Amino acid sequence: MRAVVQRTLSASVTVDGEVVGATTEPGLLVYLGVTHDDGPADVTWTARKIWELRLLRDERSASDVGAPVLVVSQFTLYGDARKGRRPTWAAAAPGPVSEPLYDAVCAELERLGAPVQRGVFGADMQVASVNDGPITMVLESPRPS
Repeated sequence: MRAVVQRTLSASVTVDGEVVGATTEPGLLVYLGVTHDDGPADVTWTARKIWELRLLRDERSASDVGAPVLVVSQFTLYGDARKGRRPTWAAAAPGPVSEPLYDAVCAELERLGAPVQRGVFGADMQVASVNDGPITMVLESPRPS
C-alpha cells in the first residue's frame, strides 16, 4: 500500500461540481494507492502511520491534535513510467480489490479517532489543497519478509 501524505491548511474534493469531502483546518490530505497483494496488515500499518506520524507543526501528529484527514483513492500511485512515454498501471490493484481496502483504511483511521473525510472511489475528482510547509511524505507499507 502506498500513501502520499501532505500537511495542509485546508483541502477539498469535488465531484461533478459538488464538494464531497473537505477539511477547513490544518490536517492531512492523503492520496492512497493499493497494489495486488495488499491486505489487512497493510491497512492497519498504513492507517496507524498516517494518524501517528509527526508531520504537523511543532512535531505533532494528527492524533495529538485530532486533526482532520482527507483520504483520496489514487491508483496512479502505482503507475510505472520507466519505459517509453505511456505509463503502465499493472501494479495497481483493480477496483474490486482496492475499493474495500481503501474503505478499510478510512474505517481504521476512524476507529483510531481520526475525523475522516473522503473522496469518491473511482470518480473523476478535482482536489484542491493548501499545502503547509510544504510537507509531503511518501509512505509504503512494509512487504512481508
